[in-house]
Amino acid sequence: MLVKRILKIVLLLLAVTYVFFQTMSLEFEGALTSAVIMVLLTILYVGWTPNVSKLFLSFLVLYALAEVINVSAWSKPEVAIENIDCIYFSINTLYLIAYTLLIVEIIRQLDFKTVFKELTIPIIILLVLDVFSVTLISNTTEGFFNFYEYALEYTYNAVVMLLLSLALINYMYRNTNKSMLFLIGSIFIVFSEIIQLSYYYILKDDNLGFIYSLFFMIALTFFYLQSQQEFSGPIQDYTDENYSID
Repeated sequence: MLVKRILKIVLLLLAVTYVFFQTMSLEFEGALTSAVIMVLLTILYVGWTPNVSKLFLSFLVLYALAEVINVSAWSKPEVAIENIDCIYFSINTLYLIAYTLLIVEIIRQLDFKTVFKELTIPIIILLVLDVFSVTLISNTTEGFFNFYEYALEYTYNAVVMLLLSLALINYMYRNTNKSMLFLIGSIFIVFSEIIQLSYYYILKDDNLGFIYSLFFMIALTFFYLQSQQEFSGPIQDYTDENYSID
């Protein structure tokens, strides 16, 4: 228990350090700190979680691996836009697979027949918003990437938005504390990703560096908190029909 407490304190200090580095535009130091955080968070999850989810563990491992590769990539020469950047593809593919595993974690526990029956209109609205949002966000980076990198970026954004939409549907369907924590984590991940794109490709503002790094740390916190709770079925909403007067 003491080791667990020390590890949590170290993670908190590292999270504050990471946000500071990103705010000061010390991106290599920030990347290194982020990699250490993901490795320690994975150790914390494996070592002190009663019922380890293989999918969530795989998410942590892949994300940590991507962060480690990202640190090593700082020593490589810059690749011209017309050439294929293998490191860029490797890192973002790992991120993409990691988020996809979170999506699988959601959908494997959903009763799709019931979900589509009860939430048809919200699902249609979310689908339209996802397509619009992904196209709008991805177009901000169109001039910075070649065709293959842009296609990967578009797919990446689509997966992140799909994660948020499914997290919302999951919460609307289940109405549990675990699903609420997962939804909050997904919201902060999406905002972190959007602000990070703005930081790198639209407006190089240190305030944006502070915000997206802070949001990322908050997202990880909520993802970890939900991983410590047991999965449960949908909770019926409170309505007057639950009670009767004799």
